[in-house]
Amino acid sequence: MTDSADAIISLYQRHATAYDRQRGRKLMEARWLDRFLSLLPAAPSVLDIGCGMGEPIARHLIERGCAVTGIDSSEPLIGLCRERFPQHSWQVADIRSLALGRRFDGLIAWDSFFHLRQADQRLMFPRFREHAAEGAALLFTSGPGHGEAVGTFEGEPLYHASLAPEEYRRLLDENGFAVVDHVVEDAACGGHTIWLAQRR
Repeated sequence: MTDSADAIISLYQRHATAYDRQRGRKLMEARWLDRFLSLLPAAPSVLDIGCGMGEPIARHLIERGCAVTGIDSSEPLIGLCRERFPQHSWQVADIRSLALGRRFDGLIAWDSFFHLRQADQRLMFPRFREHAAEGAALLFTSGPGHGEAVGTFEGEPLYHASLAPEEYRRLLDENGFAVVDHVVEDAACGGHTIWLAQRR
């Protein structure tokens, strides 16, 4: 599994066109995104961590008045974001070294954070805190329980990992976030396990 974890960045760089083509634009995530937005002020700043090509998640946020900053390790995917949404900010960066020097009203890590090894996921929570304004909302997806799994994309291994729910709760609490909602394998959202939290 170590090799597949190491290959995530390269995988999304080499297969950006295929990912853009295959990623559905139907927004099954809309209910969760709108709950996230309900916690934010008007015209909020949002950091999209692992934004991919900006569709459909960032598009939904932009269409609702958010000023989006997106980061992703895949230069081709960021290139698509810049073409599609040139009024917003898009940066090529490894989310594990996230250090933008500013705070946002909302942070989202949808289908991105769970590609990190468990040890790297633990280190992300202080980074979330450093980028979260007072009262900021945090929305992310994880696995349903502690473990690692390897799927496939374009015939290559695709790494995923998760901590146990109780560890996510502890890390959120230690970094100043209160859990607003948590659903394991939400059937109304494609089986995603979802966390919505807010900075105290």
